[in-house]
Amino acid sequence: MSEGFDMTHDEGRTVLVTGGGIGIGRAACEAFAARGCHVVVTDVLEAEGRAVVQAITEQGGSAEFAALDVRSTMQADALVADVVARRGGIDVIVANAGIAHKVPLDRLSDEKWDETHDIDLKGMLRVIRPAVPAMKTRGQGTIICLSSIMGVAYGWDEHVAYSAAKAGVVGLVRGLATELARDGIRVNGVAPGYIRTAQLLSAENSLGPDAAAMASPYIPMGRLGEPAEIAGVIAFLASSAASYLTGQVLTVDGGLLVGRY
Repeated sequence: MSEGFDMTHDEGRTVLVTGGGIGIGRAACEAFAARGCHVVVTDVLEAEGRAVVQAITEQGGSAEFAALDVRSTMQADALVADVVARRGGIDVIVANAGIAHKVPLDRLSDEKWDETHDIDLKGMLRVIRPAVPAMKTRGQGTIICLSSIMGVAYGWDEHVAYSAAKAGVVGLVRGLATELARDGIRVNGVAPGYIRTAQLLSAENSLGPDAAAMASPYIPMGRLGEPAEIAGVIAFLASSAASYLTGQVLTVDGGLLVGRY
């Protein structure tokens, strides 16, 4: 087996995950911890984030919690600087924190538009930007940004701010991948389909508790995805097995897009 595909090279890395307290973020934290990484779990949901750390450490893994609101440049800069100082750098960033609010256009205020983009798109930049200098110095680093099928193919009724922000994530991935490739930094994205998360099961902002019954008939695999199935793809993108892959946004949707289009 060639050196580039030796998965043991992925152990011992420092991984920072935003929105790590629930859903896909939590699953990503658990996936990296299971692979021998030290995980910095960040979230505005402190109780949930600390619960993830506790679950990881009880399984023999390595993790810590740090409160982070990705709307704050000051918080993001300080957190990244602290982790870099203590651990010598950040090997992997999983930019996952996001919101999705159902708002018809006639009620979509500037403030709600800005809030969505501030978290879902600019929030990624705030964490990535301060971490890149140390990655450049070390000549390596991996960044994974969470987009959505609503950002790569679908328009989502009454979610125009979310759809636009998640489409922006695709541009962010492509731009950063091109700019940072020569520094040994890879940047990729994941566009999940219908995944069994609190967001999807929200009656106020998404499909609600009947999401499985509503969406499954349109998905060739006949079911919703699970957060762990997205986390597995994230872990792959961050691994040495993906050493020649950058600038891509992988759609993980059980065949939904190819089945409908």
